[in-house]
Amino acid sequence: MIKVIVIDDEPLATEIVLEYLSEFEGVNVLAVCHDGFAGLKAIREFQPDLVFLDVQMPKITGFEMLELLEIPPPVIFTTAFDEYAMKAFDTHAIDYLLKPFSKSRFEKAIEKYLRSGEKEEMGVGRDFSRLELNGPSERIVLKDRNEIKIIPFSEIKYLEANDDYVNIYTYEGRFLKNKTMKFFENVLDPKMFVRVHRSYIVKITEITKIETYEKDGYVVKMKTGESVPVSRTGYPKLKLVLGI
Repeated sequence: MIKVIVIDDEPLATEIVLEYLSEFEGVNVLAVCHDGFAGLKAIREFQPDLVFLDVQMPKITGFEMLELLEIPPPVIFTTAFDEYAMKAFDTHAIDYLLKPFSKSRFEKAIEKYLRSGEKEEMGVGRDFSRLELNGPSERIVLKDRNEIKIIPFSEIKYLEANDDYVNIYTYEGRFLKNKTMKFFENVLDPKMFVRVHRSYIVKITEITKIETYEKDGYVVKMKTGESVPVSRTGYPKLKLVLGI
C-alpha cells in the first residue's frame, strides 16, 4: 500500500491527480490539502510514502513547506510554472509535472517513483533545508519553537553565520535558519544588503557610521547601537554601496 498526500490549491488540478491515482491499485490517498500549512500538518500526521506538491500556494510555497520538515518525503511536483524545474530536481524530487499534464506523463512519474527503490530508503539524502536557490525572494520562512515564522527581508537588521546555521537579527528578536551565508548573499537585494565580513551581512539602511577598530580594522555601528565587524575584503564593498 502506497500512502499518498496531495497538496495543491487548484481544485481542478487536485481532481485530475486523484482521478489518475484511482487507476493504480494499492494507492491510499490519506489527505488532500490546499495550502502549505495544511500540507505540513498532514505530512507530520500521516507520514506519507509520496506527496504530490504544487509550488505556488497560499501562505507558504511548496519549497518553503519542505524546508520545515525534518525528514521530507518523496515528492512529485505539480505546477504551472516551468521556471521551478531546476530547483525541484536540485531537491532530488522524483519528478516534475508541468500543468496541464497528460495521463501518460503522470504514469511515467509514478513509474519513476516505483523504480526509485524501497520506500524506507527514499527519504535518505533529501535535505531540503540545505537547498541553495538563486534568484529573487522577499521573505524567510522558518520554524521558531512550535510556530512557523515568516520574516520579510525588510524586517532584517543583519545576519550572522552560526556554524551550519545563520542568526537572523530583527527588531523582534533573533531567529535561527538552517541556511548558508552564501544562500542569503544570493537572494538578498544587493541594493539593500551588503556582506561586510565572511560571517556578517548588514542591511545598508541600518548603518549609522563606520568606525576604526584596532590596526587597519573597521566596524559598522547600527541604529540600535550594535557593532558589526568589517573585514578587509568587506570594506571596499561597504564603501562602494555607501558611495564613499
